Amino acid sequence: MAELKFSGIHITGMAGAVPAQTIKNRAYTEHFDKEAVNDIVDKTGVEERRFATESTTASDLCYAAAEKLIADMEIDKSEIDVLLFVSQTPDYRMPATSIILQNRLGLSKSTAAFDISLGCSGFVYGLSVAYGYAQQPGIRKVLLLDGETRSKVYHPKDRKTGFIFGDAGVAAIIEKDTNIGDSFFSLNSDGSLQNLIKIDAGGYRNRSTSESLKEKVVDEHGNIRTDEHGYMNGADVFNFVLREIPRNIKQTLKFADAKLDDFDYYIFHQANKFMNDYLIKKLKLDVDKVPTTIAKYGNTSSVSIPITMVDQLKDKTAGDKNLLLCGFGVGMSWATACIPTQDLKISEIVEVS
Repeated sequence: MAELKFSGIHITGMAGAVPAQTIKNRAYTEHFDKEAVNDIVDKTGVEERRFATESTTASDLCYAAAEKLIADMEIDKSEIDVLLFVSQTPDYRMPATSIILQNRLGLSKSTAAFDISLGCSGFVYGLSVAYGYAQQPGIRKVLLLDGETRSKVYHPKDRKTGFIFGDAGVAAIIEKDTNIGDSFFSLNSDGSLQNLIKIDAGGYRNRSTSESLKEKVVDEHGNIRTDEHGYMNGADVFNFVLREIPRNIKQTLKFADAKLDDFDYYIFHQANKFMNDYLIKKLKLDVDKVPTTIAKYGNTSSVSIPITMVDQLKDKTAGDKNLLLCGFGVGMSWATACIPTQDLKISEIVEVS
């Protein structure tokens, strides 16, 4: 089992950025009638989302978040030794977007920088990598950037996905502190379920062609997309969550020798309202300790956990806090973390035009 333990490491600051353009889902009726749209919104709980402009990328959102965080915390950029960029919507196929951000942020050429290509579990995975680097004697600060422009991945004529996903970016600083206790991570994957959430074409297995870019009706319900747009088998994804996530949370608690009552907040991937309501009920959680942004930002994939922290926990993280994070989705991949924080500084969210 991929269970990891770290001592004396924590997140010291976070900032987020979202596109200025707000999409009101109940008014998103260009391709579907109002009754169908209202039914979708009622089921998913996604009232509105943020959409990046055609020229805005995930790195632009992360850059804005990072600059805000660095300024607010008065961070000396020369002390950032590692930059990690989590995304499945990078700027280019090559080079790695992290390298571009290293230069754009004015970080030292001795900064280690690389990309992590993971979806909904990506922030927790990325955090475990950041903690691993931060624990090394020569590393002072790790900058973890997580950004997605999922609005560009899914087709607006596909009702299964066209009303769920939005865009956001987050920056977090991870560093040492001997006053901080132990953090615990559980990382998991099941590639046999790769077809539950997927983009079939546009990579190197099935390269882009004129055919892969054509719109086509994909099911008996009249949903439309190209082979280069994402699709999702919602029912099987939900069954996966029911089967794996409560069990993994309990396994991680056992590894951490902790109880659910030990945590101040439980931050889940914002898949949809129905799924998160199920987890709250199944685990018998206090709903006031489960912050949510699904109605406000939709599903922002790997960014959904950290943007929920930035949006909902600002001014609530003074002193010592224990957080339980759980991300799950595309891959399939899932990860749970039990992390302590101390005086975690959270900046105001930046809007990017």
